[in-house]
Amino acid sequence: MTTAKTQGGSPQKVREKISQIRQLPSWLSWIPGTVTIALMLMTLDYLFNLGMLNIVTGLETRFYYAVVALLLPLVYLLWPLRAAAQHRPIPWYDYLLSALTLIVGGYFVFHAESILERGWAFAAPETAIWASYAFWLLIIEAARRAGGWPIAVIVTAFSLYPLVADVMPGPIQAFPSSLEETAMYHTMSTESIMGVPLQAFAGLVIGFLVFGVVLQKSGGGKFFINLAFALLGHVRGGPAKVSIFSSGLMGSMSGSVISNVLTTGVLSIPAMRRIGMTRSFAGGVEACASTGGVLMPPVMGATAFVMAMFLDVPYAAVALAAVIPSVLYFLGLFIQIDAYAARHDIKGLPSEELPSLWATIKEGWYFIFVFALLVWMLLVMQREAVAPFYATALLLVLNQLSRHNRWGWKDVGDTLSGAARLFAELIAILAGVGMLVGALSMTGLSGTIANDFIHLAGGSVPLLLIMGALTSFVLGIGMTVTAAYIFLAVALAPALIQGGGLDPMAVHMFILYWGMLSFITPPVALGAFAAATVAGARPMATGLQAMRLGSVIYFIPFLFVLNPALIMQGEPLQIVLVFVQALVGIVLFASAMQGYLLWVGRLGHGAILETAIRALVLVAGLTLALPGGGMVPLSQVELLGISLAALVPAVLLARWSQRHARNGSPEPGL
Repeated sequence: MTTAKTQGGSPQKVREKISQIRQLPSWLSWIPGTVTIALMLMTLDYLFNLGMLNIVTGLETRFYYAVVALLLPLVYLLWPLRAAAQHRPIPWYDYLLSALTLIVGGYFVFHAESILERGWAFAAPETAIWASYAFWLLIIEAARRAGGWPIAVIVTAFSLYPLVADVMPGPIQAFPSSLEETAMYHTMSTESIMGVPLQAFAGLVIGFLVFGVVLQKSGGGKFFINLAFALLGHVRGGPAKVSIFSSGLMGSMSGSVISNVLTTGVLSIPAMRRIGMTRSFAGGVEACASTGGVLMPPVMGATAFVMAMFLDVPYAAVALAAVIPSVLYFLGLFIQIDAYAARHDIKGLPSEELPSLWATIKEGWYFIFVFALLVWMLLVMQREAVAPFYATALLLVLNQLSRHNRWGWKDVGDTLSGAARLFAELIAILAGVGMLVGALSMTGLSGTIANDFIHLAGGSVPLLLIMGALTSFVLGIGMTVTAAYIFLAVALAPALIQGGGLDPMAVHMFILYWGMLSFITPPVALGAFAAATVAGARPMATGLQAMRLGSVIYFIPFLFVLNPALIMQGEPLQIVLVFVQALVGIVLFASAMQGYLLWVGRLGHGAILETAIRALVLVAGLTLALPGGGMVPLSQVELLGISLAALVPAVLLARWSQRHARNGSPEPGL
């Protein structure tokens, strides 16, 4: 099967357009790769306790400072002051800021032991205080360049909050601090810049990011999409189903929505167009599939690792909890695509145009083998910190033994540079968001804000959940998912857990899911807009299609927060029963969204009758999936009765309508 070109240009150009990263001049092109090598050596020495770089990795905080000092200067070289300057040469002031960031970061690396032993976070020498001011400003500007204005404004406001905490309104009033005290705490305590977000990055995320980059550069994306085409390309709506399969597998290992769209979408979107799907629908399918990939274990992106740190559980526990919700999401997407294809009589691709299943597996079997090793080390051995390094090493060895995807020196350079860009972007955002957490910790507000949320909701758990969903969604629009999650994990999660008596894992997953919705929901919809660029479609139309196709994700979080059995919290029999019930409910819900139900057919002919039948099926799906008891005032039996009472007449009406349509009668309901 030949590689298709994207409507919006090459994947590299699309990626540059979305990320706004500029190209370094040739005499500096060695820097990103060198930074990646240095970071990898430090990280391996730290995680495997090799002792070869003990001068840096022997002290934990010094290692954290070294990670920031190494990566943050790259932000000023790669991201311009304004997006419009993306294709202009690097100006003198960005070189200056990059050098200043390296010097200031190096100062903290050098004095890490004094900072820890002499308590500089509370009383530091004057030089350290001035260095703290500079570090504070440099991190905020780096976060603005890499993450955008919204995250910079929010981080700035919260980082300055301790200065004015005593004059704030009642619920958010706290003990104030001076400018010096605030700067010292942000830069030299382990609760702010060097807090949980950065610790998760240094201890867990680096390895998985490297694995994702190596997987893409070694042809993993091409293998998974060819495998999907071989298995599903011939069925109705085949290329759209291929998108689900390949993006689910690839996204679960790369952990990035945008990278996922640009890896698998360049092949699946043109194939969807060939069989008759519109540009916006094809883009919407890919955006939803790529977003779901990040929610699917074993690798779920940086946020899941931060979640494991907040919950103080192994990452394997988070991955296991995410299995059923991700299956439900992909099932809903699959059913919608199948219903759309059946309703519009869209066939699959001819078998002769599809890759051979045997040839595909023969060429890329080792990707499956590496995937299995990663899952084994994560879930069975629970070695999440080192698992991606073993998987990456095995992948590199097997890849070099393969004659199809063997690397040359250029591939090595591209991989190292690609990893450096990912590292720099994430470190800028996480260091900035760390100050947000630090401000809440410094003022003591993190301990009281939960009570304020509970008071605001009047003690109502459903209202707390709705507030949490809306807040997560709004923050997800303005910030990255990781940033929004971290803020809400500190501010809102304790309110839901303490005030509502809800399961901690369910609450944190709830926040993660609602934060992810910004990728497919206008007006931002970054995943949908990236897919629109590939498809040559209108961004807003693609966003609306993605919102409709992924609609099941809007209420799945409510299902598992109301019944934690859906995140593997409960007895095995209960988990199975709840899963099956939710499964059937999701099928009905997705079918209603497209107006076609398996084994029934089209849900009515004529606008009024079709609307009524689809509404009944929608009600049947929602009531069947909803867990009874607890906060829901109806029992499971009562909900099942309502579901059947809606579904049976809907099916009978649909059959009657189809019979009339076949007999050539006037369309009923008009």
